Amino acid sequence: MQLHWTDITDIAIELAEKHPNVNPLQIRFTDLHNWVIQLEGFQDDPKRGGEKVLEAIQQAWIEEVE
Repeated sequence: MQLHWTDITDIAIELAEKHPNVNPLQIRFTDLHNWVIQLEGFQDDPKRGGEKVLEAIQQAWIEEVE
């Protein structure tokens, strides 16, 4: 599956599965950005992952683990 920055929910699910012991409220955005671009199937421009996108991913990840 190809992932792009707009695939917020799919990215959050992948992160929750790959990092089950991580509290998404405690991750730095620099780390979150790196983890997203390292996901298998990620096919987007890393430069497009700005703060608003990372906030949306973080929120979706929080909802995923609740």
